[in-house]
Amino acid sequence: MLDFSRTYDVLVVGGGNAAMCAAIMARAKGASVLVLEHAGQSFRGGNSRHTRNLRVMHEEPTSQLVGSYLEEEFWEDLKRVTNGHTDEHLARVTIRGTTSAVSWMSQCGVRFQPSLTGTLSLSRTNLFFLGGGRALVNAYYATAQRMGIDILYDSEVEALEIDHDVVRSATITWRGFPATVKAKTFVAASGGFQANIDWLRQYWGDAADNFSIRGTPYAQGKILRNLLDQGVASAGDPTQCHAVAVDARAPKFDGGIVTRLDSIPFSIVVNRDAERFYDEGEDFWPRRYAIWGWLIAKQPGQIAYSIFDSKSAELFMPSVFPVIEAPTISDLAAKLGLDASRLNATIDNYNSAVQKADFNPQILDHCATQGITPPKTHWARKIDTPPYRAYPLRPGITFTYLGVKVTDRAQVLMNSGRTAKNLFASGEIMAGNILGRGYMAGFGMSIGTVFGRIAGEEAAAHALN
Repeated sequence: MLDFSRTYDVLVVGGGNAAMCAAIMARAKGASVLVLEHAGQSFRGGNSRHTRNLRVMHEEPTSQLVGSYLEEEFWEDLKRVTNGHTDEHLARVTIRGTTSAVSWMSQCGVRFQPSLTGTLSLSRTNLFFLGGGRALVNAYYATAQRMGIDILYDSEVEALEIDHDVVRSATITWRGFPATVKAKTFVAASGGFQANIDWLRQYWGDAADNFSIRGTPYAQGKILRNLLDQGVASAGDPTQCHAVAVDARAPKFDGGIVTRLDSIPFSIVVNRDAERFYDEGEDFWPRRYAIWGWLIAKQPGQIAYSIFDSKSAELFMPSVFPVIEAPTISDLAAKLGLDASRLNATIDNYNSAVQKADFNPQILDHCATQGITPPKTHWARKIDTPPYRAYPLRPGITFTYLGVKVTDRAQVLMNSGRTAKNLFASGEIMAGNILGRGYMAGFGMSIGTVFGRIAGEEAAAHALN
């Protein structure tokens, strides 16, 4: 039973990767630490439970990564996917911080698997967790327990009380009962507001009702809203988010990474009017997969269909749901509820526009279309070999980009320009400082890991001084 009369050195709000990195780092610096996790123990870890990897800068090959991935290339990749909507200083802090994070994670019990091959194109840039995100979360919690970090599950933080730029206490609901927790310093690592459909509807309208929320249903944004209402400065665009294409048959919440579909580069994607609406082969999939949820969200009914033939069926990871298959395009259209004549016309036009080139799924192969809008820039092949196949797609929201503004020491900034004296932030709740739009694979975990460690170290130093 927690002693609610105790004043901790550091209180961490949240229980995912960023929160646990902060908690472990603060404890290693000698601070007493309490972690408040909204979920129960079985669902601890937030969105981190569903992750697989993080993006890492490295100068030479390692046992888990091939080649090198240097700071400038990392930065140029980020600048390209965000279209320049990023804070370069904070981005470079993150990029450089990944180099020391790997050995630290290993010391916390996180294990990595050898580099991957295949169409993900991540063997040089991303470290994959052995056992996935659940194994990573379990390793951090086991480390926290050994270190003497107190963890309170089923505890929703309702508010952080800010008075003259100082957080005085946290008001929580623990197992249905109200309580107040005091600490010298606080770390907000409670995620975005992606599971709050009413809040999403403010920016997306009724379209939000058709979104799948890939991760935890606990990400309601309550602390984010509370902090913004008390004069904390905001960062990031509330209309932007990490949004991928997921199988339309996925559950509303917590479907995780297995509901994501990677068929798009090797298919054409049509909306419910059987019309293409974007270049499916614009770039390597890890640089473009997180725009497709946003694109589908803009389509009628927030629904789309990835259509391909038997030549492409083995080029990507299949859905956990059965593929929809038919011997003809007309039969496939009937199964999808699309107008057969329109779908046939779209595919005929696409096939006629495909130019001859050497198809290679491992590179930007310039197998392209000519004379149609939108074009397909790479991996364009005719859809002409039955059976024909399809997956239905919906927007899958991972996390939102509206967050709190921070310094390079993870200090939370107020609208006045002053820093909150004892409040720090890490993870999705501050990622909008760096991710203004777009995404690239594994970078959210990079932000959470690097700024989680910074926030924990800074919070401990503030408390102990």
